[in-house]
Amino acid sequence: MKERYEKMGRERILFKAEERKGLAEVAEFLRSLADRLEGGAVTLKGGSGDLEILLPGTVVLEVKVEAEEKRGGIKRSLEVEIEWREGDDASSGGVSLA
Repeated sequence: MKERYEKMGRERILFKAEERKGLAEVAEFLRSLADRLEGGAVTLKGGSGDLEILLPGTVVLEVKVEAEEKRGGIKRSLEVEIEWREGDDASSGGVSLA
């Protein structure tokens, strides 16, 4: 997939999906994603079409937990983000599971 960006710093959402799932289903999805990450390629499938992602050998892993006050109470989120720049193979920081 070729993308053209007219302005630097502008973010484009190439794929987005959100649905309610049980914890077991989420864990299975993450295991499957982990297997594909090790292979260096991930294909996401959804209502808007398929998106194939080719990943470099080194990426930046960001893990974040947030709490946001909403009218119905506090909304919490656990976010796992994998970032890289095209052509970049650098690493920074460190996180592990306990």
